[in-house]
Amino acid sequence: METKRDELVTSLKGVGSGTANALQELGIITLEDLVMTFPYRHEDFRLKNLAETAHNERVTVEGRVESEPSLLFLGKNKSRLQVRLLAGQHLIKAVFFNQAYLKTKIIPGSVITVTGKWDRGRQVINVSTFSAGPKTDQQDFEPVYSLKGTISQKTFRKFMRQALDEVNGYLVDVLPKSIRETYRLPDISSALEGIHFPQNAEHSKDARRRFVYEELLIFQLKMQAIKKARKEQNVGNSVAFNNDLVKKLIESLPYELTDAQKRVVNEICRDLKEPYRMNRLLQGDVGSGKTVVAAICLYAAITAGYQGALMAPTEILAEQHASSLDDWLTPIGVKIALLTGSTKAKARRVVLENLEAGNIDLLIGTHALIQPDVSFKNLGLVITDEQHRFGVEQRRVLKEKGEDPDVLFMTATPIPRTLAITAFGEMDVSVIDEMPAGRKKIETHWMKQDQLHKLIVRLKKELANGRQAYIICPLIEESEKLDVQNAVDVYNMMATDLGKDYSVGLMHGRLHPYEKEQVMRDFSEGKVQVLVSTTVVEVGVNVPNATFMIILDAERFGLAQLHQLRGRVGRGEHQSYCILLADPKSEEGKERMISMTETNDGFALAEKDLELRGPGDFFGRKQSGLPEFKVADLVHDYRALNTAKVDAESLLNSDSFWQSEEMEGLRNILINSKALDGERID
Repeated sequence: METKRDELVTSLKGVGSGTANALQELGIITLEDLVMTFPYRHEDFRLKNLAETAHNERVTVEGRVESEPSLLFLGKNKSRLQVRLLAGQHLIKAVFFNQAYLKTKIIPGSVITVTGKWDRGRQVINVSTFSAGPKTDQQDFEPVYSLKGTISQKTFRKFMRQALDEVNGYLVDVLPKSIRETYRLPDISSALEGIHFPQNAEHSKDARRRFVYEELLIFQLKMQAIKKARKEQNVGNSVAFNNDLVKKLIESLPYELTDAQKRVVNEICRDLKEPYRMNRLLQGDVGSGKTVVAAICLYAAITAGYQGALMAPTEILAEQHASSLDDWLTPIGVKIALLTGSTKAKARRVVLENLEAGNIDLLIGTHALIQPDVSFKNLGLVITDEQHRFGVEQRRVLKEKGEDPDVLFMTATPIPRTLAITAFGEMDVSVIDEMPAGRKKIETHWMKQDQLHKLIVRLKKELANGRQAYIICPLIEESEKLDVQNAVDVYNMMATDLGKDYSVGLMHGRLHPYEKEQVMRDFSEGKVQVLVSTTVVEVGVNVPNATFMIILDAERFGLAQLHQLRGRVGRGEHQSYCILLADPKSEEGKERMISMTETNDGFALAEKDLELRGPGDFFGRKQSGLPEFKVADLVHDYRALNTAKVDAESLLNSDSFWQSEEMEGLRNILINSKALDGERID
């Protein structure tokens, strides 16, 4: 049945067809659409004491005019009007730009009210809003909306006020009373009033709390429903692995597993035993030991009669995995094969025949694993390393090489917990948050650009000791827009300076994949001593002899990326160093450099990066896995996200959620989404 909330905005006074079209451009068609369009901030018009106002803060004061207004014309249509005000105990200047007409309205001895940015040092307010007389009873908090087109803030506020009055009492409150009482959240009517036209700061805060929780709870209900549905749909395989053999493998390793590795192995092995398909993300910082965890879990599946597959994004990474797993698993009878684009036709044919016959237990490789002619006899566990480097379709094809195999995604990019819950909300997440004992901390230093010559002297010392080095640049070629070092120029400079004694290599994204592999191979084999590169080296490469890294124009990189790059050194027995060459202009840039020198903890840096740059920039590009939230902020609303996750799990497993009348609103949202079918729609 249609109610007030479903009425078109044309029912509002002053909304004709032209305005209705402009509102439609904003996604607003009905009154409900309008009232659910929230302001992104509020102008605060409360009177403030200047003694308690920070520099550059927006402030509203009322004061007595203590001087004749002074007007100066600065050019065509440009002017500056200046007047002295006594605001409380403070004699200040109020400056009005391009408002010459106010000269006749500001009278010495009268009281005026002004709002603007407070320059504490100069004791000046740059005025944006003016009214004659003391402050009136106008709204203290005025909403500011994200608008486009011809509709002004003032007009939009007028429509909003009308709409709120019209729909009051007609909106369905999807949050049940029991939940609202638990968290002391306002009902929908009070919350809408508070989010748009709050009576005071507390009213606004309570309204925001309510909508943040509602938004995150609905999101988490969908995520947990997807996870539940997929587990129920994916009957999968119960992998009855031989626990004694797995324990023997762990005991035979040349070092003891960390507590974090043991915990993660248990989580994954528990999933293997379950009769549904595992869908788990394994996060671990650079050097935390993800590969050995992968080896143990693959071996567990193999002891149960299944085959395993490990897919890596590059040939050199696939070869490194094959070498490590060969050391651990071949001595205990596991038959391993490597399949990449470089595998010769004859050898490839032999691998494929043995794979299909079941004579190969574990296949390691690149995209070559997902070619149509690659056929497993009994694939039970699929592991994808650096999962973000593969498309959804590529991962799906590998999964379909077996009958509902268990799936484990691995990444060395530490993802803040809030982003992991949102971007991978329908997956189980395991984290290796502890480094193996004895691993040397990489010494990280921040130096200014003009110290490069000193740095080259230090670089030569490392090279003379038989070590290797990376020099990282943000751009490939010279750019007129950005005054930054570029890989081609730096390579030429280094080849000139070092070329007599050492071999210098160049690596960047525009090289053909084969050329990249060759350069990286030469560096890993010690044929190249200095590798000048863009960020393409950041994932997975293991060159234990590389102990020195210089990152040029380091302020151009985010913290997560700087940490990933730094992880290319410090992989062997020798002390390693990472030098950040940077002259950051912003406070944020300086903070990033300081953070890098203070900690080697990738998860701590990832949280800091999220705080500094926000969720939209964290992955370096727009991610379909990150939902757009209207009100919730993934940085500051972390606790609410966790609470919503726990509550969503509890609700889905309760009879009252599926049966009670008060849960109908939430239940309908879930039913109308595709979450109950196991589909994620962002």
